[in-house]
Amino acid sequence: MSSSEVTHARLLDTATELFYTEGIAATGVDKVVARAGVSKPTLYAHFGSKDELVAAVLERRHGERVATLDAWVRAHADSPRERLLAVFDWLATWHASGGGERGCAFVNAAAEVAGPGHPAREVARRHKRWMREYLAGLAAEAGFSEPKRLGSDLMLLVDGANARVTVDGDLAAATDARRLAAMIIDGYRQQQQQQG
Repeated sequence: MSSSEVTHARLLDTATELFYTEGIAATGVDKVVARAGVSKPTLYAHFGSKDELVAAVLERRHGERVATLDAWVRAHADSPRERLLAVFDWLATWHASGGGERGCAFVNAAAEVAGPGHPAREVARRHKRWMREYLAGLAAEAGFSEPKRLGSDLMLLVDGANARVTVDGDLAAATDARRLAAMIIDGYRQQQQQQG
């Protein structure tokens, strides 16, 4: 890895931690560069603005989630129904590990940045869309006739669990969401059997 790539990664690592733990608005560029051990011109050479840095942090988080969530789910669940529920097990594990103690970084960022055209808001929207589509894909694998609707309903539970963690510090929220998800999944299955 070149020194430029190392610096880029260090800036992203530092900004990822600070923006999540202390908030985007509360974390100035001065704090990021001081913690990363680089100059402001170096930061701006890698990221044209703080807004671009925020978007890059979220883009990296999104990439990590895309790369790891499905593998985790498939390693921890054998049946299609259990894979849908394993998403909530992953969420509970993530919250408990300390990585998710402030809830969803994408929702937090969307709440903090100004304006609908902010580049970070677009990354947050894309991530949430991907997550809904991922859940819908698992629902389709499980044979549900309305996988998009079920995926959207389950996404509400994911977002609700993250909000509960953010607001109340309730690390059991994902476990509660899993219980509700099982009821919703079984309700969809029962309705589908009655219609079929």
